[in-house]
Amino acid sequence: MNLLYKNFRATVITLILASFCSVSVVSQVAADGITWTSRTSAADNAWTSVTYGNGLFVAVSHTGTGNRVMSSPDGITWTSRTPAASNKWFGVTYGNGLFVAVSNTGTGNRVMTSPDGITWTSRTSSADNFWLSVTYGNGLFVAVSNTGTGNRVMTSPDGITWTARTSAADNAWQSVTYGDGLFVAVSNNGTGNRVMTSPDGVTWTSRTSAADNGWTSVTYGNGLFVAVSINASPNQVMTSPDGITWTSRSSSADNGWFGVTYGNGLFVAVSNSGTGNRVMTSPDGITWTSRTSSADNEWFSVTYGDGLFVAVSTSGTGNRVMTSGEFGLSARTTAAANAEAARVAAANAEAARVAAANAEAARKAKEQKELMEILALIPSIGELTLSLGETTKSLYSTKCVKGKTTKYVKYGAKCPKGYVKKK
Repeated sequence: MNLLYKNFRATVITLILASFCSVSVVSQVAADGITWTSRTSAADNAWTSVTYGNGLFVAVSHTGTGNRVMSSPDGITWTSRTPAASNKWFGVTYGNGLFVAVSNTGTGNRVMTSPDGITWTSRTSSADNFWLSVTYGNGLFVAVSNTGTGNRVMTSPDGITWTARTSAADNAWQSVTYGDGLFVAVSNNGTGNRVMTSPDGVTWTSRTSAADNGWTSVTYGNGLFVAVSINASPNQVMTSPDGITWTSRSSSADNGWFGVTYGNGLFVAVSNSGTGNRVMTSPDGITWTSRTSSADNEWFSVTYGDGLFVAVSTSGTGNRVMTSGEFGLSARTTAAANAEAARVAAANAEAARVAAANAEAARKAKEQKELMEILALIPSIGELTLSLGETTKSLYSTKCVKGKTTKYVKYGAKCPKGYVKKK
């Protein structure tokens, strides 16, 4: 019973591990960031930012007439949405059940919010600065700007009411992200201070970037902050494990890298320049490989959601979106099918193992039986040996008897005194 339980337990553990491994491998293949496919955007606007939340991809633009937002449930089919105002929308994020976008134009309305990515409402920004990027982390929305005096950061707990914050320096802050309890922003100008960090979005500290490049985008994934630049080859990437100490990395090509994201174990960056190599990927943020974009558009932003990388562009004709991977149900169906195949393979392997173990047990049992049979013959062998000994003695010696005492002498010799020769 104990052996049966152990075998059953081992089988279950094997199947569970196989299923997890299968899902992980399939997911890696599904969202590979390598093969990209062109998609038709809702309009040929200058799409500057894309995000994913609550089962929906949402992109914003700084051009267009009444259609500067588009949304998609799968990254493939896109629908135009009416923004709260025809501002130049440059950044969008999702957090706490709300989409939030920021703009670099407008009067008192440079923020808009939406609970569903479809219906948008104007919100009053803390100042009419050129807001370029917004993120969400630890219960707080944080936006950064490339203009303003001592107020190039604003924060909001709900996306509605915004408060001005003092940036570490009045640099042209291009991008902000959140990871591991820290907000990190990067700039495309400044001397030795093109990074700033904050644990709460309120108090900011200047950090020394790996180089004074034009840093355009920053993201966080797998314990690492990664930023990309539009210039200063070959060190157009920098990484940091803590947002404080930064190290230069070489990009895969000397392109103008504008957007970077992390998803499913992979960093993906997109560019607005280059020939057939406007995407690069890295599993660790350090070593980068060029990938072929679906078109040589001016790719500006990239995001990841539910098995799919989605990038948007400010140029192109009917192809200002590209995707890589499998999304949602399709990806999960593929993963489930592969997980089942892995489960069957694991079950077959376990059955083969059990059969081999049973065969080995049978072999050992047979050997044991044969050994016992041999051992059982030992007394008979002993008796036969004694019998042969007596026979040998009778053939090569003379038997002499005196009462109950028997002695043997060499054949032909006389018996001792008092002994009688016996035939």
